[in-house]
Amino acid sequence: MRLDLIDPVISGNKPFKLSEYITSAKNAGHQGLATFGGAWSNHIHATAQAARQSGLKSIGIIRGERPEHLSSTLSDAEAAGMELRFVSRTDYRTLRSTTQRLIDAFPGFTVIPEGGAGEPGMRGAAAIMDLIPSDAYDLIICACGTGTTLAGMISAAKSGQQFLGISVLKGHTGLKNDINKLLKYDTEQIHFEIIDRFHGGGYAKFDDGLIDFMNDFHQRTGIPTDIVYTGKMMRAIDTLLTEGYFKPDARILAIHSGGLQGNR
Repeated sequence: MRLDLIDPVISGNKPFKLSEYITSAKNAGHQGLATFGGAWSNHIHATAQAARQSGLKSIGIIRGERPEHLSSTLSDAEAAGMELRFVSRTDYRTLRSTTQRLIDAFPGFTVIPEGGAGEPGMRGAAAIMDLIPSDAYDLIICACGTGTTLAGMISAAKSGQQFLGISVLKGHTGLKNDINKLLKYDTEQIHFEIIDRFHGGGYAKFDDGLIDFMNDFHQRTGIPTDIVYTGKMMRAIDTLLTEGYFKPDARILAIHSGGLQGNR
């Protein structure tokens, strides 16, 4: 499913994950959104654009010192009106793990966790299932960072639907538990698995093999993928097909979650 085609700027799963945060900000009478991410963050890029379109201000807490030349991602965010505030990597880790500090630091702003994670992000991502006929596919696959998008889809799934998450994080073996904590209810009727051997060295890490696969896949299908999420997901699917992981008659839907701007 080409979620990357929904919006030319706020691409992929981002408009879904941000929708509940934007609604919450407006309902609370807040003036804007505050969030954080790195120099090439899809989330920072999308939040800046979504805030502007919604008539809200935005503040981005950016990991590391301000460089002499901003990345294309941060340049876009700043041009969209986002106020960029650069913090040390140590302070960034503290802020990321203690969202309450951000809430206290930015009164009048709705604080969004890194990547749009959390229950509002999950509720927003649930709307992706509205685009998928309930009886059309046996297995739905998406790439996972925090697992918020996958959790949202699972929360809106029909009994018998199955899901597979391809983790892009190295060494994070607790992603399934994280998703269950987000869901907060019995998911026994909704079967899902996480495979964590296709991270390619870790988050945003890539090698020539991945680039070659992405180029070949684009040449064969006309579908662009990104180096962080969808390229690894499609490469994983290609490998799993070769390994005979899927049932021969399985009807599989892969979710293209956008993120193409990060390829720059």
